[in-house]
Amino acid sequence: MDARSTEMLTPFLPFLGDQAITPDTRLRELGLDSMQAIELMFALEDTFGVQLPDEALTEDTFTTAGSLWNAAVAAMPADAADSI
Repeated sequence: MDARSTEMLTPFLPFLGDQAITPDTRLRELGLDSMQAIELMFALEDTFGVQLPDEALTEDTFTTAGSLWNAAVAAMPADAADSI
């Protein structure tokens, strides 16, 4: 994960408070709902210039910050993913 991903996640987690976002941060427990997950997906795609494939749009992808980050990295071209 990088700073852009944690900055992007923050507005979607109303119960985050002053907690740090780590790969193990459970998104649903911090208030991410289904509608926000869709908005988060668009924000992720815009921020990182990727398009998540339909098969990545599962509950598992949005379980933790790390699982969402892994889906984003998997959607990046290899040269872009290597430079993160």
